[in-house]
Amino acid sequence: MKRISAVVISAAAAFALVQPSPAAAAGPASWTAPSCTRVTGDGAVTFTTDDGASVTPTTKALMPVSYTHGLVALDAPNTLLATHNSELQRSTDAGCTWRPVATLGTGTARLTAATGGRAFAWEISGRYLARVDGTTVTRLASPTADIVGLGTDRARPGHVRLAAGNGQLYDSVDGGASWKRLGAPAFGGDASVYSVAFDPADLDHAVAGGMARGGAVTIDGAATWRPVDGLSKPGGPANLFQAAVSPADPSVVYGLGIDLVEAAPGSGSEGRHLYRSADGGRTFAKIVDDSAQTKLTNGTVLAPSPTDAGVLYFEYGTYFQDYGTDLFRFDAATGRATKTHNSYDGISAFAFNPARPTVLYLGVTEVKVD
Repeated sequence: MKRISAVVISAAAAFALVQPSPAAAAGPASWTAPSCTRVTGDGAVTFTTDDGASVTPTTKALMPVSYTHGLVALDAPNTLLATHNSELQRSTDAGCTWRPVATLGTGTARLTAATGGRAFAWEISGRYLARVDGTTVTRLASPTADIVGLGTDRARPGHVRLAAGNGQLYDSVDGGASWKRLGAPAFGGDASVYSVAFDPADLDHAVAGGMARGGAVTIDGAATWRPVDGLSKPGGPANLFQAAVSPADPSVVYGLGIDLVEAAPGSGSEGRHLYRSADGGRTFAKIVDDSAQTKLTNGTVLAPSPTDAGVLYFEYGTYFQDYGTDLFRFDAATGRATKTHNSYDGISAFAFNPARPTVLYLGVTEVKVD
């Protein structure tokens, strides 16, 4: 088994640290930065304090085949949750020690944090749905067999919103125990929807990504949807695989997609890009192109900074030829993406420490068997 360690590509490639505002740096009074120099657990989660120039070692090397699809920091003191394959793991010391607490009914669960130390586990393009309260996992009946997004309400405990693969939204005010259909589906219900991203500050604001239809945005809780612009030439088809609304500024939305005009046969391009919107997802502009230097895939994970709306983290990792993982930091102020490199096969989830946003938690992947 190969040993896991982080290496710096070059001094010039090392990231500049995110500089949070004084209020953001203080964070919740109950949270602190991790005090350990080694993470105790099975290796599924680690963290970096310097944007990937170094990665904190773990007491055990992550065993293949391992995927850490879910990772969230909760509003409970120093508490995080992660999903490693079908196992739910928990840390109560700011990510220094991880222990298994439950077995889930799926090996691909994502996590969405909620108020009161709660989280929801859900399966992308599946029906698995559960509520996590402390170490108790409660299975819930999903209103759809293909969940493509889930958002929670910071102001109203128990208020949850869920998206289906036909673009229909569902609303719950009792922690997912019951659901009601909400508004009209994105794209009129006649397009396959890859994902729906909810604004963490306002569930009525959401961005849907569709196959060939590009994107659609609502600001009134799905009463109306508006097609987004800028993913391709006017009227041109595009795939928007996913979007992420900035926690620092809801007017900023990042997206991952393919301009299908560029990707047409004979064009010589795959047309894959990262996009950024400064008007809540109504209009996007290309910010990063798929290239040998910044490789993108259809499943590239997007993690906007919680303190700087101009900063986006993303990754490219593969086990092929022991390549490892590039951790990228895009900065809208410079228009550049810089990177560091580590030996994991991939990073499949990100989370930020609420008290010290420069502490970036990484849910990692190990695929290759040595």
